[in-house]
Amino acid sequence: MFVKVTQSGGRRYVQLVESFRDEQGRVKKRTVATLGRLEQLGELESVISGLMRVTGRMLPEPMALPELSFEPARALGDTWALTDLWNSLGFDRLRQVFRKTRLRIDVEALVRIMVINRLCDPDSKLGVLRWLETISLPGIVPESIEHHHLLRAMDALVEHKEAVEAAVSALLLPLLDQELAVVFYDMTTIRAEGLSEQEGDVRQFGMAKEGVIARQFMLGVVQTAEGIPLYHEVFDGNTAEVATLRPTIEKILARFPIQRVIAVADRGLLSTDNLAQLQALSLPNGKALEFILAVPGRRYSEFAQLLAPFQQTHCLNARSEVCGELSWEGLRLIVAHKPDAAVEQSAQRQRTLAELERKAAEWTGKLDAQDAGTRSRGRKLSDGGARARFYHEVCEAHLARIVRVDLKSELFSYSIDEQALTHAQLMDGKLLLVTNAADLAPAQVIERYKSLADIERGFRVLKSEIEIGPVYHRLPDRIRAHAMICFMALILYRVMRSRLAASQTGLSPERALALLRRIQHHRAKLPDDKTIEGVSSMTAEQVDILSAIGASKPDKNRQLTFL
Repeated sequence: MFVKVTQSGGRRYVQLVESFRDEQGRVKKRTVATLGRLEQLGELESVISGLMRVTGRMLPEPMALPELSFEPARALGDTWALTDLWNSLGFDRLRQVFRKTRLRIDVEALVRIMVINRLCDPDSKLGVLRWLETISLPGIVPESIEHHHLLRAMDALVEHKEAVEAAVSALLLPLLDQELAVVFYDMTTIRAEGLSEQEGDVRQFGMAKEGVIARQFMLGVVQTAEGIPLYHEVFDGNTAEVATLRPTIEKILARFPIQRVIAVADRGLLSTDNLAQLQALSLPNGKALEFILAVPGRRYSEFAQLLAPFQQTHCLNARSEVCGELSWEGLRLIVAHKPDAAVEQSAQRQRTLAELERKAAEWTGKLDAQDAGTRSRGRKLSDGGARARFYHEVCEAHLARIVRVDLKSELFSYSIDEQALTHAQLMDGKLLLVTNAADLAPAQVIERYKSLADIERGFRVLKSEIEIGPVYHRLPDRIRAHAMICFMALILYRVMRSRLAASQTGLSPERALALLRRIQHHRAKLPDDKTIEGVSSMTAEQVDILSAIGASKPDKNRQLTFL
């Protein structure tokens, strides 16, 4: 016998049916009993129980769910990937360097923690401890790490600075071309907080990149044309950039197989004194230091007479970018001109000048009306007030060389310096470079200089994603250790960027780490005090990211079956 559901008049019924053979031996079915409507099947539970008792069977007891306690989920994907990258690049060899220390802590692991923190969630050293409570790091027991452990690790980093830098240089060699031809060097300012004074303090007052006097230190970085950082150094906050070139270049030449050095620097180095010092520099092999320097805008007027024939011949009717070469003080002056940029710069200047002249006319009209006895709403305007306001507007527009405000006159007046305006229009759309590299074509010189923008992006990464500043450490060695940690983080960042680009993922390191951060580590405790662990499932995109940067999948790749 078996149960069958039949339908009659829009209703469904449950029937007990049996099969039998008729007189001719054919198999047929007949209804033994109708048990009721399907939607009222719950009323048959007593019948089912009775049948179970008659047959000597019992209904199975419902399975009780285990009592579980879950720990908070911890982010795993980003820290796992960075740890794999750290080890594959060879940073784990730093453990051998720190074996010489008498500290009873794993300095390499603590340094790794601080480096990875700069890329995942940059924070203070106390903030690192809070961050450790939210993440899972392979081989790390967060509860065993205290604040003073991190500080001792920083001290060990500076104590073994030479050995650490040698180890980092060795692990960078496989990432570099066999014969480096060009390296880029630049400096930036890092804001430092605190009012205390320390012996050998690197925190000095100097002109910050933001254009204000601030307490700071200088950070110099050398990198390849491919964007791989090679070397860094911390200098006092009031150090002149040109004075740092020779010692930096000597250290780079001693560590890397550089066949030729061309110092490519931005507009800050081109002054009469700096240029003379650069030309006097020579390499350990006796060759002169080669350089490519940009001419700052404030010195463009010095080149107006020299550029006038080039402007007439090459630039006036140009429809695409042109470049050429002139001679200046025994050096090569490379000129690049973009017609579209020139038109836009000239048009923007004319719009700004027209707006300034409109405001000047408005204020002059108000002053004349006041002198005629006409009263107007608002505060009375004076010639001194109008002069101060207009001069401020001119300076904000960076047109003080063109719009000359008479600050000594009792009456509000100004004039347009037509010669300065002509010079400015002559320089629109132009890039001027000074170099002593004799064998590079003008286009190659321009290409080398434009590559400098990559090191500027590296500084932006240090200041934004890695958050190197402001620095709250007061001891000079702690500041140097902090800079070294951020430099290591920059190496990991640039390698990630290079591998993601090579795999055509279209992702930045920040976005890739944000996606990997969603891979979480779970842990639950069972009633018998046993624990079960698992890793959240990974999307195809996350797997592709791990593959692109050369990291393996988390090895605890099993799911919690009871979730």
